[in-house]
Amino acid sequence: MQAIEIPVGKDKTLVYRLFEMLPGFLSWSLLVLPFVLSFFSTDIAAFFIIGYLLVWFVKALSMNIRVLQGWSRMQKHMKYEWNSMLTDLESGTATITDPDWHARLVAEKSARLQHKPSEIYHLVIIPTYNESREILEPTIREVLANNYDPQRIILCIAYEERGGERVWKQAKELAELYKREFRDAVAVMHPDNLPGEVKGKGGNATWACKEMASYIKNIELDPNKVLVTTLDSDNRPHKWYLAAVTYTYCVSPEPLTTSYQPIPMFTNNIWDAPAPMRVIATGNSFWMVVTAMRPHMLRNFSAHTQSLQALIETGFWSVRTIVEDGHQYWRTYFRFNGKHDVYPIYVPIYQDAVLASGYRRTLRAQFIQMRRWAYGASDVAYVLHTGFLKKNKVPKIDLLMKFGRLLEGHVSWATAPLILLYGAFTPLLFHQQDSVTANLLPEVASWIQRVAMTGIVITLFLSFKSLPPKPERYKRRHSFFMAFQWLLLPITTIFYTAFSGLNSQTRLIFGRYLDKFDVTEKAIKK
Repeated sequence: MQAIEIPVGKDKTLVYRLFEMLPGFLSWSLLVLPFVLSFFSTDIAAFFIIGYLLVWFVKALSMNIRVLQGWSRMQKHMKYEWNSMLTDLESGTATITDPDWHARLVAEKSARLQHKPSEIYHLVIIPTYNESREILEPTIREVLANNYDPQRIILCIAYEERGGERVWKQAKELAELYKREFRDAVAVMHPDNLPGEVKGKGGNATWACKEMASYIKNIELDPNKVLVTTLDSDNRPHKWYLAAVTYTYCVSPEPLTTSYQPIPMFTNNIWDAPAPMRVIATGNSFWMVVTAMRPHMLRNFSAHTQSLQALIETGFWSVRTIVEDGHQYWRTYFRFNGKHDVYPIYVPIYQDAVLASGYRRTLRAQFIQMRRWAYGASDVAYVLHTGFLKKNKVPKIDLLMKFGRLLEGHVSWATAPLILLYGAFTPLLFHQQDSVTANLLPEVASWIQRVAMTGIVITLFLSFKSLPPKPERYKRRHSFFMAFQWLLLPITTIFYTAFSGLNSQTRLIFGRYLDKFDVTEKAIKK
C-alpha cells in the first residue's frame, strides 16, 4: 500500500524542499512583477494590470452570485424535515414533497441503498486542549439537541495530556455526566511527546479515533455504518446536521470514498468580537458559503465527516501537520487513487469569531489563526511529490487540475489584495511625466474596483441576516457599528489575508516550519 504520510527530516529530499518553496517563490515574483514590467514598458505593465483587475472583477461578480445562491440554498436546507426524509428513503415511499429532488432520490436509491438510515451510528469527536467548560459544554449540548436519536450517537472527548489536571478532570466529568444521554460518552487522553508528531489537533483526533475504532469493533458495529464527525470545542452543529449528513451518506454512490463538509459560520460570539474580527469572521463565513456552491473546489475544513472505515483505511488524520483538516482531503484522495469527492452539507456548524482576553491579544490571535490556515500551502509540495514522483494510479489530468487550483488559491491568497492595492500606481513611479498610459491607469483601475465593490451591498445585507439575536447588554447603536465596520475591509484583507499568506509561504522557503498548533484563545464576554 502506498505511503501517504508527510515526509519529515531526512525524508525530505532536495526536490521536496524546492516544491515547498514554490508557492512563496511564485507569490513574491508576482508581487515584484508590476514594478519590473513598469520599468521596461508602461504599455506592457498596463496590459498586465488591467488584465489582472478584470480577472478579479469577474471573480468578484461570480462570488456575489454564488454567495446569494448558497445563502438561499442553506436557508432551505435548514427548514427541511430531514428525519421524515430519512424515513421515506428507508421505506421507499416519498411522503415529503419539499424538496422536489427528494422523491426522485427515493425512487432511484431506496431499492439499492448500500446503507440504510436506521443502520447508521455517529461518532462525534471533540478534540480539546485547554478550553474552559463554558466553551466545551455548549458544544456537547448542541450535539445532544440535534434532531437525531441520541442513542445512535457516541460522544468522544479527546483531551490532551499536556492540557494539565484541570483539563483531564473536566473531560472525565463531562463524559460521565453525558454518557447516559448518548449511546455512550467517553474521554480519551492523547499522550504528550509522541515521536513523529507535531503538537496539534491531528495527533489528538487520530489517537482518539484509533481508540474508538477498537471500541466500535468490541460492540460489533460495522465501521462502514459509523460516521465520524470532528468538532472543535466551540463548534455548535445545526439541529439538522446529523440527519442531513446521514441522508447524504446513504444516497452517495461511493460513500466510502466521500467526505462530507458542512458550512462553517463564525457567528457564535460575533456581537462580542472587535470590529476587525467581525469583518474577517463574516468574510470567512461567506467564503465557505461560496465554496459549498463549487464542489470541485471544496476541501475538508475544520468540522467534517467521513465514515470510520474510510478513516481506518487512510490511517486517520496526519499527525505531522497543523492543517490536518485540509490535508485530510489529499490523504483520502491518494489512498483511494483519486476516487474522492467532498459533498457539501448545506446546514451550518456555528463557530466562534476570534476573541481573546484583550484587544491586542485578539488582534494577534486573529493573525495566528489566519497564518495557520494559510499554512495549507505546505500541501503544494506534498501533492507534487506524492502525485507526480511516487507510483500511483491517480488520473493525472484530474490531479493536474486539482493541483493547479491548490497552487493558484494560495498564491492569490498572498498576492491579490496587495496587487489590487498598488498595481495600478507602479507605472507612475517610472513614467510619471511622459506617459499618458501611466497617468490614466489609476483612473481606469479605480473605476473597475468601484464597480466590483458594489458587491459590498450584498455582503452587508447578508451579514445582518446571519447575525444571531443581539445580546441585551448591547444598545441599538451597536447595530450601526456592524454596518460601518465594513470600512475596515481593505485593511483586514491586506494585514490578515495577504500578510498571513506571505508569512506562511516565506516560512516554507526558509524551512522555518510551523510545527505546533497554536490554539486560538477563546474568551467569553459575560
